[in-house]
Amino acid sequence: MTITAAPRDFLKSLFDAAVRAADPLTGIKARLPEKPKGRTVVIGAGKGAAQMAQALESVWDGPLEGLVVTRYGYGCDTRHTEIIEAAHPVPDAAGLAAARRLMETVNQLTEDDLVIALVCGGGSALLPAPPERLTLEDEIALNEMLLASGAPISAMNVVRKHLSTIKGGRLAAATKARVVSLIVSDIPGDNPAHVASGPTVPDGSTRHEALEIIRQYGLQLPQAALDHLNSPKADAPRPDDPVFSRHEHHIIASAGVSLEAAAAQAKEQGIEAAILSDAIEGESRDVALVHAAIAREVLGRNRPFSKPVVILSGGETTVTLRGKGGKGGRNGEFALAMALAIDGQQDIHVLAADTDGIDGSEDNAGAFADGGTVKRLRTAGLDARRLLDGNDSYSGFAAVGDLFETGPTGTNVNDFRAILIG
Repeated sequence: MTITAAPRDFLKSLFDAAVRAADPLTGIKARLPEKPKGRTVVIGAGKGAAQMAQALESVWDGPLEGLVVTRYGYGCDTRHTEIIEAAHPVPDAAGLAAARRLMETVNQLTEDDLVIALVCGGGSALLPAPPERLTLEDEIALNEMLLASGAPISAMNVVRKHLSTIKGGRLAAATKARVVSLIVSDIPGDNPAHVASGPTVPDGSTRHEALEIIRQYGLQLPQAALDHLNSPKADAPRPDDPVFSRHEHHIIASAGVSLEAAAAQAKEQGIEAAILSDAIEGESRDVALVHAAIAREVLGRNRPFSKPVVILSGGETTVTLRGKGGKGGRNGEFALAMALAIDGQQDIHVLAADTDGIDGSEDNAGAFADGGTVKRLRTAGLDARRLLDGNDSYSGFAAVGDLFETGPTGTNVNDFRAILIG
């Protein structure tokens, strides 16, 4: 294959390689716990939790039971594990009921039992569990504010876990059983306590840090939420709490491994690959400008990499909402900002997508962009700058046929960006 022949097919092949490398089955096989004297119960949450349960069932040869919660439309067939679907990225009543059932399930277990927790990205929204005096509507409002704030995911999850009765290790602390958490990380840096706000893995963050994040990002929380955070009732269990002494957790898939797989796939097709980082954070449009500057430098001066080359990166960028009524996620926003920055550069091709198959709240994983994107939008009667200002990347890319649609992938190691320069 040559670069000019089918750049989008090439970029898609790299995405596919990244997703294959994040298949939870491989990691689950490697980290199967020993069978207990008592029952083995599966719990879990996240956009890939159903597929993780399916993978576990395929390799576990003993009795198994349990339930996991996933996003609407992301369920799959399982024999022993109940699949519950709920709303993401904004919680709903189905998620609230699922969180209660998970707590009830682990609460009845004994020291002879084993809990296998299957955790991946999306679990925070799928497990709403507001503390006393707060409602589901309060948690919905909190999630909407956090998603619009531009705060990094690590900061969001510090707030979430101190306004919850299930996050911050509380789900694992509620059982006498041994808990083994198998985690697909969508968090820059792969801190297991930050994936899905750590329902089974505690961390050392405090309610005081949560209050500082709220102040820093100007979040207008209900007074009941602020009162809770100013009370010791908001304190999450600490990592050194004896309740966690028999527990263990393992990262079974991550962005780093997926980017390496994509790089290997590129080299097989005769294109060198350069991985910038698997932990990039920041405003999507700003991250796009940096990537675009590097791409233009490569194209014009053959530095810091020699063309042809594909530049890869991962992590989790954020979007601060500036417009009203716009549609699209952080990867669409990245692709649109990138398109503006490389306008007219016909030898730069971009794919930005979320590895779980959903970018934001729409039905696409992300979008393609290149040096002709802005012109195509103009021909369709659309202004790329105005679309970006209104956080409306989805509408633009849909109008010109540049959406990247995969459907549910069964995993989630966060953003995938590939920039082909030749």
